Amino acid sequence: MKKYILIIALLFSVLCFNVFAQTKSYPFEVLKTGKGKQSILFIPGFASSGEVWNETKTAFEKDFTCYTFTMAGFAGVKPQLNPSFENWKTEIANYIQNNKIEKPIIIGHSMGGGLALALAADYPELIGKIVVVDALPCLAALSDPSFKSKENNNCSSTVNQMTAMNETQFYEMQKQTMPRLLQDATKLELVVGWSVKSDRTTFGQMYCDFYNTDLRNRIAQIKCPSLILLESYFINLKPIIDEQYKNLKTADFKYANKGLHFIMYDDTAWYLEQLNHFLKS
Repeated sequence: MKKYILIIALLFSVLCFNVFAQTKSYPFEVLKTGKGKQSILFIPGFASSGEVWNETKTAFEKDFTCYTFTMAGFAGVKPQLNPSFENWKTEIANYIQNNKIEKPIIIGHSMGGGLALALAADYPELIGKIVVVDALPCLAALSDPSFKSKENNNCSSTVNQMTAMNETQFYEMQKQTMPRLLQDATKLELVVGWSVKSDRTTFGQMYCDFYNTDLRNRIAQIKCPSLILLESYFINLKPIIDEQYKNLKTADFKYANKGLHFIMYDDTAWYLEQLNHFLKS
């Protein structure tokens, strides 16, 4: 009798494990496309949809398996409670391990670039290569090189500010902000629309949390090849950027010829040329 009870208990445990594995809720949605032995994970920037990578995927999914992320609470994806940069990093790593994705290439834009740096730093054996599209190890240090992250940073005032706006006010704020980040006017409404569809609490929380993130020391742990693509204006700040990235010994820096923060839209041909050379080398 004890033998049968033990077998039933073991079967129940296996069933529970399988159900958990199938229903695990990650703080992002993922679209898998393409076919190839090598995998690319595309992580969009702050309040952006995975659609920001559509043109990039078209160029590479014939040779690579592509996993395109949209983070919870951004661009219409259902939000999750208590979002944080560190939790998102950990859950992307869990997704890679649980799905047995071997040595993927991580391509991240803006906050997604920060996540690429953090993943490669904290899981150096997990990642094959990274491409950072217009992101810095510490955004706040761009204006204050002596910036120190706060422990238990309170983001409630930023969240309250964002949630207090009505839809018209928030739309107007984003419409005024976006031309500073995007030169291609044909993409303006698309990108603004992603922000407007984003959960306002997630928007405020993650803006505050990412601004408090400092990866300048952690990136010394990165072992994989790293391509850093930066917008054209940043060439004027090269000494400051070199200082921020000084601990990343595997980096190859490239500055775009034109355009702003959304390099994939503003200098598309140059951007795809850099990716082609780096991914296929």
